[in-house]
Amino acid sequence: MKLTSFAQLQQIKEQGLKLTYPDRIKIMVGLATCGISAGADKVWKALEAKIAELGLEVILEQTGCIGFCQKEPLVDVVYPNKVRLSYHSMTPEKAEALVTAIKQGEVFPDNLLCRLDREEFLVEGHFRAYANPHPPELPGEMIPRYEELPFFRKQVKIALRNCGFINPERIEDYIGRGGYAALHRVLTSMTPPAVISEVKASGLRGRGGAGFPTGVKWEFAAKQEADQKYVICNADEGDPGAFMDRGILEGDPHAVLEGMVIGAYAIGASEGYIYCRAEYPLAIKRLKIAIAQAEELGLLGNRIFGSNFSFRLKIREGAGAFVCGEETSLIASIEGTVGEPRPRPPFPAQSGLWGRPTIINNVKTWSHIAPIIMRGADWYSSFGTKGSPGTTVFALVGKVNNTGLVEIPLGLTLREMIFEIGGGIAGAKAFKAVQTGGPSGGCIPEEHLDTPVDYESLRALGSIMGSGGMIVMDEKDCMVNVAKYFIDFTKDESCGKCTPCREGTLRMMEMLEAITAGQAQEEDLDKLAEMADLIKLTSLCGLGQTAPNPVLSTILYFRDEYEAHIRDHKCLAKVCKPLITFLVDQEKCIGCQLCRLKCPGEAIQGGKKEVHQIIQEKCIKCGTCFEKCKFDAITVE
Repeated sequence: MKLTSFAQLQQIKEQGLKLTYPDRIKIMVGLATCGISAGADKVWKALEAKIAELGLEVILEQTGCIGFCQKEPLVDVVYPNKVRLSYHSMTPEKAEALVTAIKQGEVFPDNLLCRLDREEFLVEGHFRAYANPHPPELPGEMIPRYEELPFFRKQVKIALRNCGFINPERIEDYIGRGGYAALHRVLTSMTPPAVISEVKASGLRGRGGAGFPTGVKWEFAAKQEADQKYVICNADEGDPGAFMDRGILEGDPHAVLEGMVIGAYAIGASEGYIYCRAEYPLAIKRLKIAIAQAEELGLLGNRIFGSNFSFRLKIREGAGAFVCGEETSLIASIEGTVGEPRPRPPFPAQSGLWGRPTIINNVKTWSHIAPIIMRGADWYSSFGTKGSPGTTVFALVGKVNNTGLVEIPLGLTLREMIFEIGGGIAGAKAFKAVQTGGPSGGCIPEEHLDTPVDYESLRALGSIMGSGGMIVMDEKDCMVNVAKYFIDFTKDESCGKCTPCREGTLRMMEMLEAITAGQAQEEDLDKLAEMADLIKLTSLCGLGQTAPNPVLSTILYFRDEYEAHIRDHKCLAKVCKPLITFLVDQEKCIGCQLCRLKCPGEAIQGGKKEVHQIIQEKCIKCGTCFEKCKFDAITVE
């Protein structure tokens, strides 16, 4: 059926609500990549088998990632008109016990994370409350509410509004929670300039890196005269430790599709592409399903909603080149040529894909469009700060207790992100630094933890917002080694087209290797900083222009660590192998032989109940002895 009216959309919505909120108990399993990697697929199979064994009349359904990746696998039980209970760290054995408890009419008491008394239908601006907010047969105060958990308390979910709440492979679920109503409004009651005006007024900035105003980019492209225009979704997420785009595509693909159709209408484009890296097979699978479903209902293709507007969407799989996250390299890759950047101007909005006006926005940017149209620019800009309105999604990873996908209003401080949402530093270690913006970002020290997370504030500290990576480091991290790690990454990912990036990242890597090996001179540190500044100024594209950020920020804030490596030949964090020595504490060693048996280099001598000795010539400095010793008898000098 091709939808041509709002009444028909409402019929699909009613079907979606019945599927999403059935009159029977529903068990939901988080089957995004993070959940599957933690064993959610095994939990699913255990649930499926036990339900069949007991003949239980419940609905078993998949959903995307709700964000709390640290607690995966996550399983939710939705009691009709009563409550939704969320279980964390589930195993196949726990899953079977859960089904048995449901069969017996009881609430499974183990591994309870929280309860949901209501769910927000964000694009419609209301909550769906459960009739009885208390879990059956359990006192409500025993289980914290979803919004009371520190991880969720300060989050505002706009891009992630449906992730973890719907079946991402069923369009009815998306429509049931208000999906495609914004597209209908746009095509039936708004002109393209009115759409652009609303997006401009919202203050939405591109969530893919540079933070350029989205509405301004659209307006520029709309004014171009051309026989064909294009819109592109940049889903080439290549930052180490980043998985924001993947989480949205796996959990709510239609949010991106609806945003892209609206953007295409606004600039007069009839074709679009989603450029997604091939390393995201589940995201690509769900995108293909979503596109097919939208085409079947007439939400993609010819005469959408019976209007005169037509739009077709295709997927292009990238081969994993980090440089293709840069928009002109991405365009070249779609065209079938080598993914290399092009000089600008002209900008893609003037001459992009196949020389036609093209707008490129990130997954997160596209997913904000429908809520802005439905709720209005004033509503959206009420979140965040004056210069950085709205919310953004971060992948909070590293040395924090709570890792996962986090969507916050811009302006929240780094301290709130790390110590409230993130739950503080793992293992009771001391905080050392946080890097924002992926391998092109800077490392920010403790003294700046109260800095608000927005574009200008992070740039002032020598970092960037980037696409949303946030890596937390503790006292055990060597900042020189961290800088070397990221320069090694950008060196390998440089396309090699321009000399400053191709040669400059290689030279920086060589200098950092010399420093971490204790082979550098004091003047080398100034040379390194000078070279980094030169690369920033002269590189052709954003990869080279931002590649020196980890070096410059660590020299600025952690110069003492560089000087210790150079002057004293010491790594203060005891990380850089050429500068550390493993020794046996003669008073603590009891001769248990565990370190000797585990040493891969056979560098430890000593018989049973004899004090051991490390033969330095054989030691490969892997740290196995330090990790395995139960008596703290191995020291690092």
